[in-house]
Amino acid sequence: MLEHIKKIFEEEPIPTSVKEKMEELKRQGKEVPDDELIKRPSHIEGIRQAGFINTAVLDEVGKQIHVGMSTQEIDDIVSSFTKNANAICAPLHYEGYPKSVCTSINQEVCHGIPSRFKKLHDGDIVNVDCTTIYNGYYADASRMFMVGNVSESRRKLVEETKKCLEIGMKAAKPWATVGDIGYAISEYAHSKGYGVVRELGGHGVGIDFHEDPFVSHIAKKNTGMVLVPGMVLTIEPMINAGKAGVLLDAYNDWTVYTVDGKDSAQWEHTIVITDTGCEVLTY
Repeated sequence: MLEHIKKIFEEEPIPTSVKEKMEELKRQGKEVPDDELIKRPSHIEGIRQAGFINTAVLDEVGKQIHVGMSTQEIDDIVSSFTKNANAICAPLHYEGYPKSVCTSINQEVCHGIPSRFKKLHDGDIVNVDCTTIYNGYYADASRMFMVGNVSESRRKLVEETKKCLEIGMKAAKPWATVGDIGYAISEYAHSKGYGVVRELGGHGVGIDFHEDPFVSHIAKKNTGMVLVPGMVLTIEPMINAGKAGVLLDAYNDWTVYTVDGKDSAQWEHTIVITDTGCEVLTY
């Protein structure tokens, strides 16, 4: 942890009213976050600044994405734009990941590796997952892009997955639980006949790439960690057109596919829990 980030924990304490409520809930047997998972106002502003850049990167991808381009070209856009903004692409070399962004096409659920040999074809859907580090703070988001003439079934999957994200964010309220998010998302997705990926989910973020809590997109109400004002996390439902099951690419040990070969979609925002709901920091 960078020194200027660490120092803020001492300079900006958790409000007394919040601290007292956390202690009360802990006595009741609830799972409450450690103090370091509650970002202070200066931390949140730093994450917001990283989020501005992260959002601008995805905006730039949206301007340039087209039929026939390679996923390596997307990686080049992300890498160049981020560097010009004096920021860092968090995925590059993270646990050995070889590229600056993840590009997942059609039946690829997540962690697709950009390649100059992999082209976007008319009718493809592709998720571009981008994480930016700026001044030591992390912001993480992904978007779906529909390339050319997309089938109605793919268009619906993309739109309904975005709806799942929106429903999840509505459930992300102060003093609710992480499980409430997963319950809301899975109830809606299942009502539409889709599968919800269990093995991967959202996570705390901001001071590190992946922090607690794990945010499952399929869960029971009133379970898991309590959501406290100041917590920063991602909600990123991975919704499959068919079965929920997934498998890992045995060759690259990164890319995740649907087990039945059917399409998958994902949208991701970084949010901060506020006193009244949540605020989106990057999208």
